[in-house]
Amino acid sequence: MRIELPSRRSTIRLARALAGLLAGGDLVVLAGDLGAGKTFFARALCRALGVPPVLPITSPTFTLVHEHEGRVPIAHADAYRLGGASSDDGVLGAATAELAHLGLRERRGEGAVVVVEWGEPFVEALGGDALLIHLAAPADPAAPGRAAEIRATGERSRTVLAALERELLS
Repeated sequence: MRIELPSRRSTIRLARALAGLLAGGDLVVLAGDLGAGKTFFARALCRALGVPPVLPITSPTFTLVHEHEGRVPIAHADAYRLGGASSDDGVLGAATAELAHLGLRERRGEGAVVVVEWGEPFVEALGGDALLIHLAAPADPAAPGRAAEIRATGERSRTVLAALERELLS
């Protein structure tokens, strides 16, 4: 599913629509280049899940995981600095081991919605069945808007994606 996001408000609307469909244990993985809007989307999603505006929602790049309380617990993580994830099995294996120490798979099992920036290489290590959202900024940095490509990797995420498509088309 591809969605054009011509403005920040359209990105917030997408996050709100998605938040209404998420339940504890769901995994949302955000991908895209630096500056594509992953943290902005994560912030909008956390707000839509009920995190009060007085609490800061920032990139967890250096702390790796931020915990938030909304209508469900939320674990917002950033896998960018994990062992230099790459296609090299040894490097990816080391990063996956680092990821295991963060306890995100366990947080899912405890009923948290887990949102992971830069987490696409780790979907299986995170328990699989993820909603993958790839955000893309326009090629011209002066051009407005973004686009989101959304896909599902399992049964639950396919159900959420189908419901999201229905909601956005209505």
